[in-house]
Amino acid sequence: QLISDGSVVYAEALWDHVTMDDQELGFKAGDVIEVMDATNKEWWWGRILDSEGWFPASFVRLRVNQDEPMEDYPLKVDGGKEDDSSSGTRRFGMGQTTKDQMRTNVINEIISTERDYIKHLKDICEGYIKQCRKRADMFTEEQLKTIFGNIEDIYRCQKKFVKALEKKFNKDHPHLSEVGSCFLEYQTEFQIYSEYCNNHPNACMELSRLTKVNKYVYFFEACRLLQKMIDISLDGFLLTPVQKICKYPLQLAELLKYTNPQHRDFKDVEAALNAMKNVARLINERKRRLENIDKIAQWQSSIEDWEGEDVLVRSSELIYSGELTKISHPQAKSQQRMFFLFDHQLVCCKKDLLRRDILYYKSRINVDDMEIVDVEDGKDKDFNISVKNAFKLYCRDTEEVHLFCAKKPEQKQRWLKAFENERRQVQLDQETGFSITEVQKKQAMLNASKQHHSGKPKAVTRPYYDFLMRQKHPTLPTTLPQQQVFMLAEPKRKPSNFWQNISRLTPFRK
Repeated sequence: QLISDGSVVYAEALWDHVTMDDQELGFKAGDVIEVMDATNKEWWWGRILDSEGWFPASFVRLRVNQDEPMEDYPLKVDGGKEDDSSSGTRRFGMGQTTKDQMRTNVINEIISTERDYIKHLKDICEGYIKQCRKRADMFTEEQLKTIFGNIEDIYRCQKKFVKALEKKFNKDHPHLSEVGSCFLEYQTEFQIYSEYCNNHPNACMELSRLTKVNKYVYFFEACRLLQKMIDISLDGFLLTPVQKICKYPLQLAELLKYTNPQHRDFKDVEAALNAMKNVARLINERKRRLENIDKIAQWQSSIEDWEGEDVLVRSSELIYSGELTKISHPQAKSQQRMFFLFDHQLVCCKKDLLRRDILYYKSRINVDDMEIVDVEDGKDKDFNISVKNAFKLYCRDTEEVHLFCAKKPEQKQRWLKAFENERRQVQLDQETGFSITEVQKKQAMLNASKQHHSGKPKAVTRPYYDFLMRQKHPTLPTTLPQQQVFMLAEPKRKPSNFWQNISRLTPFRK
């Protein structure tokens, strides 16, 4: 409507849009796009500097303040250099009143979207879950847990949160509202989104399976109509919490931009933005860890003569791996071994003499009971031998000692750092309550077993991608990879070290 009225409409990119099509417009997260045609709901026509093209509407969000001055975004002049002139400031007159109005717009958006979100959650809980529980002939409690996850917990949390927001909302002067403290108060409770986001792929696959049967299609549609919900399929509604946790850092960043440092809410908004980014990072990290357990299970299935409990019983992260010389009592016998440091345990394997790509399980060490000791080059008193590039694992309770030697000093330092990282990871998991369910562990081992016997990679996540491609929710890009959906706070994420560590290991070579 704004475009048809002749107004200039701007949108901000949520994700990178990489394209090889001349007719499409490429951009990076955070870029500002001038929207020129929005008649199509899914694809808009826009312009950035001299480039024009189509782009997915769901990759962007319209700026709350369309009359916002553009000096926040570098202007380009002839020669491609940035224009540092203050013409934007003079033209728009960036006075206090204007900034107050823009802060009002952002506050109003936060409050209104929160109220809409609460209605979405209520509709799901009362319109779907309540009706599903009446049909024990169609749904088991386990199925409902898979489909809806912990959305009822999220609903209870959000009801309290929106009440807290409304108490801080100044109806007469919205720009004076102090909402930052609300986000700080609920930052810990928002971590429940982690469980929901991690379960979401399972929910999509279960829904995909059920909706192949007509009676479930009709049932879900009847639930929607009875609750008088908008024409979006259930999977679209279930995506809303994932998108909501994505949006909080964006809204707070925008709010901070229009909050004067002298404003009573400034420090709280600044702290809230960092807090919500941390919540998003935590959710991302938990998702990455859950994805890693499949890789760990595949690794274990490639090890010959495995004994004892599965790695996943206690661990969910490969911290470091490499070759070390292990020296054992009583004759100070030295053995060249491959070691894999996971959280809570160090696994020792032996290479096959002829087939160097085969590893045999030999032993493991519980590092929870161990203390890492740096050993100086020279004669070691415990083993009565000369050592170089050495370190020990020492247990005070049992006086158990393990001596290891690296080939080079830098390799030793990397191992010492790895053990520090392992302890830090364990402590962080305890603080944040991260854990993997027994069902997830068993499923990962089952998938690895099937893949190992078939000898072919098993694309376990493909049904989820296919399901997303078919879903009708208008705000999720149909071409967006799953991993980008969960890049909640920052579109660019530092890649995991997991494959860098594990890809060097010979068992994975085909």
